[in-house]
Amino acid sequence: MLKAARATVEIRTARMLLRPPIMADHLDWARARKDNRAFIEPWEPVWATDHLTKNAFRNRVAWAKRSIRDGRALPLMMLRHDGRVIGAITLDNIRRGPAQMGTVGYWITEEHARQGLMTEALSALVDHAFHRMDLSRIEAACLPENAASRALLERCGFKYEGVAQSYLQIAGRWRNHVLYAQLRNDRRGRTDAQ
Repeated sequence: MLKAARATVEIRTARMLLRPPIMADHLDWARARKDNRAFIEPWEPVWATDHLTKNAFRNRVAWAKRSIRDGRALPLMMLRHDGRVIGAITLDNIRRGPAQMGTVGYWITEEHARQGLMTEALSALVDHAFHRMDLSRIEAACLPENAASRALLERCGFKYEGVAQSYLQIAGRWRNHVLYAQLRNDRRGRTDAQ
């Protein structure tokens, strides 16, 4: 019964619905990614040549279903109330046992950036992770020069924890990332980067 409940995760916010991807999202998702490629691509790993295809999206949907069912990840599309895809947010690398933690990643279309929508989505996902999934720690990492992402994380209560050398391949190069985390019962106070 628990596995079935996980597969139907929906998080509603004031302006959005966050839910796992379905095949009906493909065209809207592909259009959003294609139209915003220049805005999104500098912050992401290199896209596969078939990144926007229906088959690749089918694999994404299947991965999402398996990951949710197995409790390894919670990949969610961000949809306006009219059903339009405006971004995505994923709680990934979920570790249970003594860790009780996961890592969050996200993207949003340029048209919808800087309107508080990602703050709304991230806050809702963190609340869900802490209170519905019983996680204790949510981690995030971004490029040091990604001022918008850093400000988002700090606005949502994440604390700066340091720098990870050659953390991820972004735009085809190994890049250092600044690390942030939020704890369910955080007593650390403000720990902004210098």
